[in-house]
Amino acid sequence: MNLDFALPLVFASLPLPLLMAWLLPRAPAPGGAALRLPFYRALHASMGEGRATRSRPQLLLATLAWVLLVTAAARPQMLGEPVQLPVSGRDLLLAVDISGSMETEDMVLGKQVASRLAAVKYVASDFIERRQGDRIGLILFGDQAYLQTPLTFDRKTAATQLDEAAIGLAGKRTAIGDAIGLAIKRLREQPQENRVLVLLTDGENTAGTVEPLKAADIAASEGVRIYTIGVGADERIVSGFFGRRRVANSELDEATLTAIAEKTGGRYFRARDIAGLEEIYQLLDKLEPASEADEVFRPVHELYRWPLGGALLTSLLLATLAGGLLRRRLHQAAAGEVDLA
Repeated sequence: MNLDFALPLVFASLPLPLLMAWLLPRAPAPGGAALRLPFYRALHASMGEGRATRSRPQLLLATLAWVLLVTAAARPQMLGEPVQLPVSGRDLLLAVDISGSMETEDMVLGKQVASRLAAVKYVASDFIERRQGDRIGLILFGDQAYLQTPLTFDRKTAATQLDEAAIGLAGKRTAIGDAIGLAIKRLREQPQENRVLVLLTDGENTAGTVEPLKAADIAASEGVRIYTIGVGADERIVSGFFGRRRVANSELDEATLTAIAEKTGGRYFRARDIAGLEEIYQLLDKLEPASEADEVFRPVHELYRWPLGGALLTSLLLATLAGGLLRRRLHQAAAGEVDLA
């Protein structure tokens, strides 16, 4: 945050009162008294005695009021941090499977076994952070699909809401077709160019009202490119009555995911581990590069109200002080007249 002035040349008017006092001729003294007071001499003597004590605080307050008024006229502003605005960006939706099977722990994250969803969160958060200039949205799906984050330039919020996603929040089964349908509905409201959906799942379509391939046909007609990612190791360890054993991961419907991608002009990827996921996201960055942001915007907060308010308060204080001094001297003069009598 930086302090700046929209009209700094206004400060050149600060010495104006001194110049006017020096250059302009003094007003002529009045020829006669408009009002004769019986205690005039006492009033005049009282004002003469208090002139020194009166002028200094009043002069200081008047100077302060003038400086604050000129400062307000110069329009002080607080400039926020520069924000880069994209000239054109992609509308990119991430559709993440949070069905029950995504809690399967067949990934390795930091030398520790992790669930598939934990691996997706870890890698996708970095992918989202790199998409500067794109509008990012998040769809979570299980038995149903729902929009967790609308399309936004706020990548931090999108990454946070992905990190907060929980297994089973949308049901235990997998509605791939419904997720694609919801993405089409949201992307349809955006400009036709650069509509992209990245869909991550570890299974096959077992729920929902829309068939995945039918949804892919609609996506193709709407200009939505879909990149599908199959998540999960080729084998996983299962604990049973006879101990732990390895079984093949046969739940993933790679044929359907490949067909969805091909119909819409995208590609299908297989993510067997963390390294595979990272390579896929790096490849996506090349296939769908983020837009370059070459316009900069700085939020401006106007601050002129504060010095203007200070000038008004100082003027009121000056007027109150002057009125109090005048009343006190009138009382002193009246007292002197009574004594003379």
